[in-house]
Amino acid sequence: MAQVIFLHGASSSGKSTIAKALQRRIEKPFWHISIDHLRDAGVLPTERFKNGDFRWADARAAFFDGYHGSLKAYADAGNDLILEHILDTEGWLETLADLLAEHDVFFAAVHCPLELLIDREAARGDRPVGSAKRDYETIHIGKRYDIELQSEDGTEANVEKLLITWRTGNRSSSFVEVKSA
Repeated sequence: MAQVIFLHGASSSGKSTIAKALQRRIEKPFWHISIDHLRDAGVLPTERFKNGDFRWADARAAFFDGYHGSLKAYADAGNDLILEHILDTEGWLETLADLLAEHDVFFAAVHCPLELLIDREAARGDRPVGSAKRDYETIHIGKRYDIELQSEDGTEANVEKLLITWRTGNRSSSFVEVKSA
């Protein structure tokens, strides 16, 4: 059984910063997995989507089906994961709970004030304008977490809080609920 620490928060909420700090501190060799890694590595033909050669709307479902399947494959092979993701599509939580049912999933919310999200999104310049606000307003609704982190508490405090709670082995998140349903 692999261990999965699932960081869930709005675009620009600080998931990557927490994941990198967590990977440096955690006592096991966790992989850090994110959609951004695929984008930044050139896996996706991003420029061609941007210039209109291809429509992201036509490719999105297949991309995420493959991405979600790869997470199962990594975990099934025995790799522990620090996963960053935004569950912004109906059914993804249930799909991932099913795919990762044999593994220990620790579900962590990453919250960030809306004003800060908007500022970070603008500064990054690599996200569709308004995506952080849309995520802020929708993605946490109806989900239960093993821990809820506040980005304004600082990276080191959040990593420490996460590690203490993760190490207890207590899980009561939406992933547990979906598995037992």
